[in-house]
Amino acid sequence: MALNTSLPKEVLIMAIDSIREHKFRSFLTILGIVIGLITGIVVFSILNGMRQSIVSIIEEYGTNNIYVFHLSTGFGPPNRDERNRKPLTSDDADAVLAQGPSVRDVAQVAVNIGSWGSGFDDNMVYEGKNYRWALTDGVTANYAEVTNLSVRQGRWLSEADDQQRRKVIVIGVNAVDALFPDEKDDVVGKFVRMNGTNWEIIGVIEKRKAGFFGENEEDRKVFMPFRTARKEAPTRDAVLHIVQAKEGQLKDAVQDIENILRQRRGVKFGDPDDFDVKTADNFIAQFDGILGGVGAAAIAISLLGLLVGGVGVMNIMLVSVTERTKEIGIRKAIGATKGAIVLQFLLEAMALTSFGGVIGISISLLISKLLMLLMPSLPAIIEYWAIGLAFTISVLIGLVFGVFPALRAARLDPIECLRYE
Repeated sequence: MALNTSLPKEVLIMAIDSIREHKFRSFLTILGIVIGLITGIVVFSILNGMRQSIVSIIEEYGTNNIYVFHLSTGFGPPNRDERNRKPLTSDDADAVLAQGPSVRDVAQVAVNIGSWGSGFDDNMVYEGKNYRWALTDGVTANYAEVTNLSVRQGRWLSEADDQQRRKVIVIGVNAVDALFPDEKDDVVGKFVRMNGTNWEIIGVIEKRKAGFFGENEEDRKVFMPFRTARKEAPTRDAVLHIVQAKEGQLKDAVQDIENILRQRRGVKFGDPDDFDVKTADNFIAQFDGILGGVGAAAIAISLLGLLVGGVGVMNIMLVSVTERTKEIGIRKAIGATKGAIVLQFLLEAMALTSFGGVIGISISLLISKLLMLLMPSLPAIIEYWAIGLAFTISVLIGLVFGVFPALRAARLDPIECLRYE
């Protein structure tokens, strides 16, 4: 009984002594476990942080918003068949607002009118300085309210600006930095050259939460009145509808939109929609699908490392059984049972792998902290439960891969063990 009571403490001391005596061998034994845990924890922390970041960014634009476009929206390009679809129109937006009982408002966006060979040049020039990375959108006056956009200087576009097709713009912070490096707080009222004509800056957009690399797409935006954009780039007929649902009626609004647009666009019963309707939850689900693929690859690499580590532990424990054959015979001779011998080697294997777990978790935490320090825009968030799970896995590896060596040690004949040289 005394032997069994003191065994865990003795085993722990013996395991630590064994690690100290065979430092390099022990390191090689647990290296696979360390690499596997580092891969799993670090990649998971980055993916977890990215998801939280994308969720907060999407929700900042409004959780009650529905994005309606004739092409698929979200992550990835539309497929080839979709390019034959006819774009949505302003009349479609008016119909959705008038006929949708669960719809509060509809903002319209003439998207990226300077892109895809439209003939509109959105390169901005001011006193010899150029800004070539603008993403120019034409938007209705209610866009700011629907998308929770704020203006830090000047004012937002008005209904009068839209009706009169004025050449006024609200710009993002990137254009301000490029064109007005020495007068960032005094850009309202200045005129820039764009598409061969002069445009008055009436406002500057407040910067939203940063994306993964410190920049939000809105930082590059140049907003002009919707009707002005249609006049300046008549060939760019793609219109995005941002529909704001009434509080608590998001699902009803989606159904209303689909019913109204299917009827207006002549979609037959049973045929799929020839337009795309997405909510914030849809975008998050799309992103989760991408993260799932990356996470599966990371898990596969991590499991491979853990498997290599487990095999290494089993091999080193088999070597340990051989090296300590005489010791096993002495312990059996003085009364140690097979169960005590099994427990001894299992605890040694678990102590070894738990040591690898501690090293792997420590290095993972260090890497995550360094990532957040060196690249604050690339989030790396480690949950406490993930640390506990990683340590548990490391211990279980010792338990699983230590069973065969432990059973082999327990089955040794004590007489043969005492004769062993």
